[in-house]
Amino acid sequence: MPIHPVVAEVTDRIIARSRETRAAYLAQIDAAQRSGPGRAKLSCANFAHAFAALPEAGKAKMRNPMAPNLAIVTAYNDMLSAHQPYERFPDVIRAAAEAVGATAQVAGGVPAMCDGVTQGRPGMELSLFSRDVIAMSTGIALSHDAFDAALMLGICDKIVPGLTMGALAFGHLPVIFVPGGPMTSGLSNAEKARVRGLYAEGKVSREELLDSEMQSYHGPGTCTFYGTANTNQMMMEMTGLHLPGAAFVHPNTPLREALTAAAAQRAVEIIAGTEAYTPMAQVVDEKAMVNAMVGLMATGGSTNHTLHMVAIARAAGILLTWADFDDLSRVVPLIVKVYPNGSEDVNAFQAAGGMAFVIRQLLDAGLAHEDVVTVGGGGLRAYQREPFLEDGALVWREGPTQSLNRDILRPIDDPFQPEGGLRLMAGGLGRAVMKTSAVKSEHLVIEAPARVFDDQEDLLEAFRRGELTEDFVAVVRFQGPKANGMPELHSLTPTLVLLLDRGLKVALVTDGRMSGASGKAPAAIHVSPEAADGGVLAKVQDGDMILVDALQGRLELMVDPAVLAARPAAQAPVHARGFGRELFGWMRRAAGPAEAGASALFEEVA
Repeated sequence: MPIHPVVAEVTDRIIARSRETRAAYLAQIDAAQRSGPGRAKLSCANFAHAFAALPEAGKAKMRNPMAPNLAIVTAYNDMLSAHQPYERFPDVIRAAAEAVGATAQVAGGVPAMCDGVTQGRPGMELSLFSRDVIAMSTGIALSHDAFDAALMLGICDKIVPGLTMGALAFGHLPVIFVPGGPMTSGLSNAEKARVRGLYAEGKVSREELLDSEMQSYHGPGTCTFYGTANTNQMMMEMTGLHLPGAAFVHPNTPLREALTAAAAQRAVEIIAGTEAYTPMAQVVDEKAMVNAMVGLMATGGSTNHTLHMVAIARAAGILLTWADFDDLSRVVPLIVKVYPNGSEDVNAFQAAGGMAFVIRQLLDAGLAHEDVVTVGGGGLRAYQREPFLEDGALVWREGPTQSLNRDILRPIDDPFQPEGGLRLMAGGLGRAVMKTSAVKSEHLVIEAPARVFDDQEDLLEAFRRGELTEDFVAVVRFQGPKANGMPELHSLTPTLVLLLDRGLKVALVTDGRMSGASGKAPAAIHVSPEAADGGVLAKVQDGDMILVDALQGRLELMVDPAVLAARPAAQAPVHARGFGRELFGWMRRAAGPAEAGASALFEEVA
């Protein structure tokens, strides 16, 4: 199937836009590759330090400068349900590497915070910048320059993007991401949402809310809704950084262990000097990033990836814009409905056909690039296969050609929506994005007076006081990366949805983020320029009429330009200290705009 003309046009303009930055990146990677295996360059003292703790058999192997050595970079901790299974992975990887004549070492660990714990708390102001810290930590781990390939153990929200950004600085190495998988299904998403709504109204107790939440999040693995963590797993499949079909296999199962071992052995197969040499820099190219964006649209994934995919691409010298997302969204149908877009979870999605079916549909429709480099080999078409165990051996079979549940997963010719459900919003208030895939059509356009808040808690207090009884557009500002680190404002979701259910017309406009679980309430988010960086949001006043039109992609402040020009801008609140926030002042000052990925790690590109 020839590639769709819009997909081709977006790809071509990304290539043209990125020509200089991509060439500079590849030149850096080529120089690193030509220098040869790192440990072969180590002095005797360096060498002895690098392998002092290996068992004698491992030391004997490493005396051969051509013997493969794998780096493990791990985000293990046992607070994150998704990362707790990683405690055992290094042992599995070491054994698998030894079986093929290689060694493996934990090169370093990276921090991994749980957004589910920090939602609405001070720690959420560190969340986005933790991605940059993870990228730097990955760089430190790999800087020992003693490795032939790397395995990345990470799965959740900022962790996979951070690991990817950091690993790309060592793009001459083959890099395989090793997921842990989703937890088994617990309380239904519909029931969880119902209890949250009742709690917001004060109709159920905190004990009842806690019971509901603990039945939802109850074991090891990623949260089962289709938020940022599971969107990460889609992205790794679409970019070819996983082994095929690795994303949604449960933790602590024989198949998951077999996939982990296979990742280690595949890494050895694709090191420099082999016919299958697959450096990460070749995997993450312009076509791979377009495939990731296409997957985001087709599956209705997290809005956080309008930041993360941009930042990942920039780490590889590739320049994406929100217009790229918007243009792809207009031609890629939504074929997946998983909570918060639907009622079922990722386990039901996997059972219905999962990523193998999605990739087959996108390739057959010409909406994704097949001719890409992947760690699994065989281009993207190999990722329409699924892993199985046959007599204890790992094999891949062709994935389903038909959806097994059309309430969750549909073919391209019978989608849930003809578009992907992500919209670029632009106008007098700046540029923003909106996830429209879960928003009812009657809520896609609203013109109403502004209610301005400088903190999400102020909005919640206004609700508790019974003040929000008329249609309004909530402006929650000074939530961007320069202001306070761009926290997610997911705590607003139950209240905004409740107001919609009461019949009000309500929308949110903010320079902050919403969670990967955002959905029913229309929200123009990531507004750029942010209020703390000269954005118009700083001049909005209570009562100003605002138009939020997701159908036309308009975000307008209905105030006479002369009046607006004469207004003083509101001053950003004094930045709060405590809970580690004072440690990140340099990152807030250095952070780029949201459309450039909201990172402190990149110089601005004209």
